[in-house]
Amino acid sequence: MTVRPTPPSAADFLEDLRLAHMMADNADAITMARFKAQDLKVSAKPDMSNVTDADLAVEEACRRTLTRARPRDAVQGEEFEDTGYGPRRWVIDPIDGTSNFVRGVPVWASLIALTIEGEVVVGVVSAPALGRRWWAAKGTGAFMGKSLHQAQRIGVSEVADIRDASLSYSSLHGWVAEGMGQHFVDLMRSVWRSRAYGDFWSYMLVAEGAVDIACEPELSLHDMAAPSIVVTEAGGQFTSVEGSPGPVGPGAVATNGLLHELVVEQLTAGGAVDPEAPHRRPEN
Repeated sequence: MTVRPTPPSAADFLEDLRLAHMMADNADAITMARFKAQDLKVSAKPDMSNVTDADLAVEEACRRTLTRARPRDAVQGEEFEDTGYGPRRWVIDPIDGTSNFVRGVPVWASLIALTIEGEVVVGVVSAPALGRRWWAAKGTGAFMGKSLHQAQRIGVSEVADIRDASLSYSSLHGWVAEGMGQHFVDLMRSVWRSRAYGDFWSYMLVAEGAVDIACEPELSLHDMAAPSIVVTEAGGQFTSVEGSPGPVGPGAVATNGLLHELVVEQLTAGGAVDPEAPHRRPEN
């Protein structure tokens, strides 16, 4: 008789979630000590994006913790080469929003996720300069708070009409570069309100129900892994721009679920804006 392995339950991920919170605590201590520091060291990577001494220090600290606590797990980070192999892989973005960090804008976060066989099962998004942290583990729901013991459950909105929807994004340049500029502008014209909150924050606002749609045309796994499970455990949908489930890229669309099919269709196929959209209620 063949004995099938028991699928992991939500309880199986709680120790990993606690570990992710511990790494986030360490990351917060490092990043806040370097935020607005006069001697912050900033250099350009080959792709011309910024990297700071804080980015490097956070990823190194996470890797040291994982070497001690989860020596058999693989690690994929933004700043250093992948290490290890096997079904369990930690995905780390030490500072998502490094350009904001460099300029003294408080919208940045450390993103820590665990994948098993490619599926994200744990995610923590910690934004200490905003005084906020979000997290989720598979099957447990999504939460916001200061710790596992000081948290409130969060959920996506129930907005079902695109004309009543709020959209968040990072910038227009990426959409134009990907040849989707007009499609994205048409989407912006279809919704009630659009704001460029940007980066991780767009997705966390979707998870909280404060925003209904967030999307970007090009992202890496370390940008998407942790936010994706927070959005889905909050009741939303997270896919590629083409609609493939999960943080598979190259871009991402996150919604409350009710609007997802329409948003993906608009971004991929384009088409005329709803003729009633120009008559939507004015913004505040």
